[in-house]
Amino acid sequence: MTNATTPAGGTHGTLAASRPYDIVVFCHLRWDFVYQRPQHIISRLAQRKRVLLVEEPWHRPEQSGSSLRSVQEGLDVLQPNVTDIGQVGSIVTEYAGTGASVGWFYSPAFIGVLTELSFDQVVYDCMDELSLFRGAPAQLIEQERMLLRRADVVFTGGRSLYEAKAELHDDVHCFPSSVDQDHFARALKGLPVPDDMAALSRPIVGYFGVIDERIDLALLDGTAELLPDVQFVMIGPLAKISPDDLPRRSNLHYPGMRDYQQLPNYLQCFDVAMMPFALNDATKFISPTKTLEYMAAGRPIVSTAIRDVVREYADVVQIVNSPTSFAEAVRSALAEASAPDYTAILTQTSWDATVRRMESIIAKQPA
Repeated sequence: MTNATTPAGGTHGTLAASRPYDIVVFCHLRWDFVYQRPQHIISRLAQRKRVLLVEEPWHRPEQSGSSLRSVQEGLDVLQPNVTDIGQVGSIVTEYAGTGASVGWFYSPAFIGVLTELSFDQVVYDCMDELSLFRGAPAQLIEQERMLLRRADVVFTGGRSLYEAKAELHDDVHCFPSSVDQDHFARALKGLPVPDDMAALSRPIVGYFGVIDERIDLALLDGTAELLPDVQFVMIGPLAKISPDDLPRRSNLHYPGMRDYQQLPNYLQCFDVAMMPFALNDATKFISPTKTLEYMAAGRPIVSTAIRDVVREYADVVQIVNSPTSFAEAVRSALAEASAPDYTAILTQTSWDATVRRMESIIAKQPA
C-alpha cells in the first residue's frame, strides 16, 4: 500500500502525469467500509484497467490537502478533503487530468463533476435507491434524472431496481448481487473460531452487514424474547442509528464491524443465517448480497419478505413476517439435518462472470 497527499491548494502533478486512469469511479461508500458491490466489481475491473475510485468528500481541517492511496495494483482511492461535493471535480483533475475513457457512478450526487470532467462513456451502476434512504438530500432525485440523461448505459443491483430504471433509460441491464463463492465456502472447512464467537453458547442465529434503518429492530427483539436459549449475533457497523436504538437482551450481541477476510470464520459459527430487514422505503429495491454469501457457506436462511429475495429464492429461504413466524422458522431450520441444496443457484452466479458481462456491454457502446 502506498499513500500520497496533495498540498493544500496544490496539485499532485507527477502522480497525475504518470498514472493516467482508464476508469474514474464516483462512490458514496468508503472503500474501507463494509465490503460489498462496489468493492467486488471495481477490484475486478482494476485487474485489467487502471482505476481511480473517488469517495464522497470527507473534510478534515487538520489535514493538508486530499489523500490518494493505492489499495491494489491498478486501483487507487481518492478522498477529497473538501466541504462540498461540488468541489470534487476540480480535485479529481489534479490526480487524473480532465477525464478518462469511462466515468462510473454509484451515486447521482456526483453529477456536478461532468461540468469539469469529460468521459467517452458514462456508466451508472445503480446498486440502491439512495433517494429513499434516511437523510437523503432532496435534490438527489433530480440529480439522478440528470445522470440518467447523461449515462450511456445503466446497470442495476437487482430485478426490482431494473424494472424501475428501465422506464427511465433505454439501455438498462440487470446485474443482481453475486458472490465470491470460494471465499465464503471456506466456512465449510473448519476455520479457526473467533474468540467472541467461541464464548457464545449454541445455537447461533447470525447476520453480517450494515445495521441501519433497514433492520427491523422490533422484529429482532421480539424473536430474541421468544427464543431465550438462542444467541442472535448482528455483525457490522451502525449507520444512521444510535447504539441507544439497539434492543438489549442477554442473547442479543453486537460485535461491531469485522474485516471481509474474517467473515467466513464468523459465518461458520452460524447455525442459521438471518436477514431481518424492515419492509420500508429503504428496502423496497434492495437485493441483499449476503443471501448468496450465506448460501455459499451452506447455511439455512431466514428472511423477511424482501421483494427480490421472495421472487428469486422463496423455495430455499424461509420467509417470515413476525417474531412468531421468525421463531418458528429458526426452530424448523435447527431441526433440519442440513441446509437446502443451493448448488443450482450458486453455479449460475459469480462476481467474475458479472464483471466480464459488464465489460462486454461497455465495449459494445459507441465511444
